Amino acid sequence: MININHLSKVYQTKKGEVSGVNNVSLTINEGEIYGIVGYSGAGKSSLVRCINLLERPTKGNITVDGVDLTKLKSEKLRQARLKIGMIFQHFNLVSQKTVFENIAFSLKAAKVPSNQIASRVEELLAMVGLSDKRDVYPGQLSGGQKQRVGIARALANDPKVLLCDEATSALDPTTTKSILQLLKKINKEMNITIVLITHEMDVVKEICHRMAIMQAGKVVEEGDVYEIFASPKNELTREFISSVISFDLPAPVLEKVTGTLVKVIFKGEIAGESIISDMVQKFKVKGNFLHGSIDYIQDAPLGIFVMELNGEKNEVSKAIQYIENRSAHVEVIKDGI
Repeated sequence: MININHLSKVYQTKKGEVSGVNNVSLTINEGEIYGIVGYSGAGKSSLVRCINLLERPTKGNITVDGVDLTKLKSEKLRQARLKIGMIFQHFNLVSQKTVFENIAFSLKAAKVPSNQIASRVEELLAMVGLSDKRDVYPGQLSGGQKQRVGIARALANDPKVLLCDEATSALDPTTTKSILQLLKKINKEMNITIVLITHEMDVVKEICHRMAIMQAGKVVEEGDVYEIFASPKNELTREFISSVISFDLPAPVLEKVTGTLVKVIFKGEIAGESIISDMVQKFKVKGNFLHGSIDYIQDAPLGIFVMELNGEKNEVSKAIQYIENRSAHVEVIKDGI
């Protein structure tokens, strides 16, 4: 669906050239929700703005639904952009226009026949749950309602791709959840490919299928969201994940640990099995849970536990091997033997 091939974006500033995106290549599949994560200045917003050529790449090319946008000019590019909707962090609504008029504006710009506009706007308002706000102005709406108008406007011309640039960053947690559920519904029912730019791992965990982590204009890790949460390879990725799932034990707790301290990761259905209790019965060790939880990513359980194992060295080693054979991963944090 979207192929980003060796893309770079360089900005000319008074202090010289600044690299926004540095040789990035990504493939985003049709119908998936793809998250691009990074701190401010990582290049994620520059990258997403290159996808619809709001920013023209310095090098490389962008292919969307088989069409290389970097080779299109004027009218053909405008037509191609109609199939790429975009929503923004600060909504970008016209304050002097009603909700109806804000959505209708996109249809008029696309030269949709005037006799078709009203019914299409009504359909979009119903889709985002704002039929009763048809004639109010943006200033009378909550942040979540404004973003719903932005989503309706972005969907007006039946796009195949929806770009979301920090679409929930200005919203409170409850409203964020409702907007994410709406995006998930749109993705499922309309098969729209969604590219979601964010610095919030909770957002990625909630709805994304795959993700890329960016730093200094480059992709430092990329893959399935569940697998990245289970086994992050890059230090920055681990830092992002720790903002959602933290297992740092307080110093006073660590000081009291005399045995072997391990972190155990259970994936999928294994997370619900009685592996630890089986291990304790099978080997001459005592297990002490210090921290743990089971999170759900795309409705699949991911269990992460920190525990202390006490016993003879040989028994502890066999117990760890037993857990590892039946789980995804065991990491020895502190060897107490």
